[in-house]
Amino acid sequence: MNLFTDFEVRIKNALEQIDIVKEKRSELDFGRIGVEPPRDASHGDVATNAAMVLSKPLGTNPRALAEIIIAKLREDADVAEVSVAGPGFINIRLSVGYWQRLLATMISEGEKFGRSTLGAGQKVNVEYVSANPTGPMHVGHCRGAVVGDALANLLGFAGYDVTKEYYINDAGSQIDVLARSVFLRYREALGEQVGDIPAGLYPGDYLVPVGEALAKEFGTKLRGMPEDQWLPIIKERAIDAMMAMIRADLDALNVHHDVFFSERTLHANGAALIRTAINDLTFKGYVYKGALPPPKGQLPEDWEDREQTLFRSTEVGDDIDRPLIKSDGSYTYFAADVAYFKNKFDRGFNEMIYILGADHGGYVKRLEAVARSISDGQAKLTVLLCQLVKLFRNGEPVKMSKRSGDFVTLRDVVDEVGRDSVRFMMLYRKSSEPLDFDFAKVTEQSKDNPVFYVQYAHARCMSVFRQAKEAFPDLDIASLDLAKAVGGAISDPAELQLIAKIAEFPRIVEAAAQSQEPHRIAFYLYDLASSFHGHWNKGKDLPELRFVNDKNRELSIARLGLVYAVASVLKSGLGITGTAAPDEMR
Repeated sequence: MNLFTDFEVRIKNALEQIDIVKEKRSELDFGRIGVEPPRDASHGDVATNAAMVLSKPLGTNPRALAEIIIAKLREDADVAEVSVAGPGFINIRLSVGYWQRLLATMISEGEKFGRSTLGAGQKVNVEYVSANPTGPMHVGHCRGAVVGDALANLLGFAGYDVTKEYYINDAGSQIDVLARSVFLRYREALGEQVGDIPAGLYPGDYLVPVGEALAKEFGTKLRGMPEDQWLPIIKERAIDAMMAMIRADLDALNVHHDVFFSERTLHANGAALIRTAINDLTFKGYVYKGALPPPKGQLPEDWEDREQTLFRSTEVGDDIDRPLIKSDGSYTYFAADVAYFKNKFDRGFNEMIYILGADHGGYVKRLEAVARSISDGQAKLTVLLCQLVKLFRNGEPVKMSKRSGDFVTLRDVVDEVGRDSVRFMMLYRKSSEPLDFDFAKVTEQSKDNPVFYVQYAHARCMSVFRQAKEAFPDLDIASLDLAKAVGGAISDPAELQLIAKIAEFPRIVEAAAQSQEPHRIAFYLYDLASSFHGHWNKGKDLPELRFVNDKNRELSIARLGLVYAVASVLKSGLGITGTAAPDEMR
C-alpha cells in the first residue's frame, strides 16, 4: 500500500465534491496534483500542492482555495489535522488509527510491501558491463555492473519484466590481439623464452593459465601451424577462458545476467543480421552513399576520406551521419550496433537501457538515432553513463594490480572488502557523479560507513526477536499474528514517526524506478536505518520505549510487529541493491 497514492485519491475525491471545481472540471488538470512528505516533518505527514495547481484555472486565490479544500478534508476520519502553509500548500497530519492500520498492512505484506505494478509487465532490456573479453574486469567495470544490476532489480521490484543482458564484444580487432597474446603464453608454456611482452599485446599474468591449457591440449601442434590456422583455434579458446573469468568475477560481485549475447552472432552467416538491419534502414530512406567531412579533433577508426555507405542519422537527432559500410565493403563497428538494437527490438523489447562508462558519452545521440529509425519512434532507449571510480586507502591512491598488468581488478576490490561493501558503496552516490572509494572507510563499523549502518539495523531487528524469546521463553514467535497485535498498541509519537519512515518505501521505489536512479534506494535505506537506530537509542534512556519489556507481554508483541516491518523493508531494499541482510553481525 502506497500512503501517498492513497491520499492522492482521497484529495482528488474531495476536490470532485467542491462546487467551483465541479463547474470547471473539464478544464482542470488533476495530473499536476502531487502528494508527498512535507519538507519539514513537524508540519505534518502529507502535503499537497492541489490548491496552488488549481487556483489559476479556477480564478481564485491559492490560500482561499486551500481553505475550501481543507474544510472538505476535515470530513475524512483519517485526517487528524489539516492546515495551509506558505502560498497555498496543504499539510495533513494523519490519525493514530490510520498509522496503526497501515502498520498492520505492512506486516501482512512483509517483503512484498513496496512492490509496485508501475511497470505493468512491460518488457525492459538492461544491458550492462559488456566488457571486452580480453582480461579480468577492472574497477571501472565494477560501478557499471552494480548500477546496472541494481537498476534491473529495482525495475523488477516495480513491476517490469526485466532481462539482464551482457553484450560480448568478441568480433573486433582486440580479439586478434588477445589471440596473439595467448599464443605467446602458449609458446612460453612449451618452454620458450619469450622475454618482455611486445608493445600492443596484453601483458597480464592472467593469460599464463590459458597458454598452459593450450599446451596441455595441443602439445606443440599449434606452434607448427601458420597464423591463419592457429588464430581461429586460439581465439575460440581465449574467448571462452576470458568469459569464464569474467563470469567468475561477476559472480563474486553477485551479478548474474540472463543473456550473454555474442557479437559474433551478428557476423555469422555472412553477417546476415547486419545486412538485414541495413536493408531495413535503406527501405526507410535512411541509407545513402556519400563522404563525410573529417571530424574535429582526433579521427575515429572508422573515418575514411572517400565514399562510403552512410546512415542519415542527423534526420533522427544525431550530430553527424554515421558510416555503416566502409569503402572496402567491410562493416563498421557502428553497423553491428545497429543490428544489435534491431535484434533486441525484434525480441520484443520496447524499452532498452544501456549502462556505459563516462568515456562513451559520444555514443548517446547515435544510439538514440538508431532507436528512432529502427523502431519508427516506438522504442525508448536510455543511455546511463557511470562516472569514474577512484580508489584510496586511508586517503592515499591505490596502486595498480600486478596480476592485470596495468589496472586494479574488480576481484582485487571484492576480495579485500567483500561484495556487500563494494555493491552498496557503488550505489551510495549518483552514478553520474565521480566516486571516491576508500578501502579503510568501507570496512569501518560506524555510522560513517553506510553499508555497515544499514546491515547493522537489520541485524538489530533480528536481535529483538531473540531478546523477546529470552524474555518470554514460552512465546512461539513463528505463530504470532503480528498484524493483529499492533492494533491499538502502537501509539507513541516516536513509533509513529518510524512507521511514517517505513511508509515512504513504496513511493521511493516508484520514484527511483521512474527516474532510473537506484542510488535513491541506498539513500533511503540509510535514512530508515538511522530512524531505527535512533528509536533504539531512545529506549536506552526511556525503558518504556524499549521494544521488549519483560513486564508487558502484549506491548512487546505489538512492538515486534513494528520491528518486523522495519526488517522487511530493510531486507527488500538490500535485496534491490544486491546486498545481504544479515541476522547477526560480530
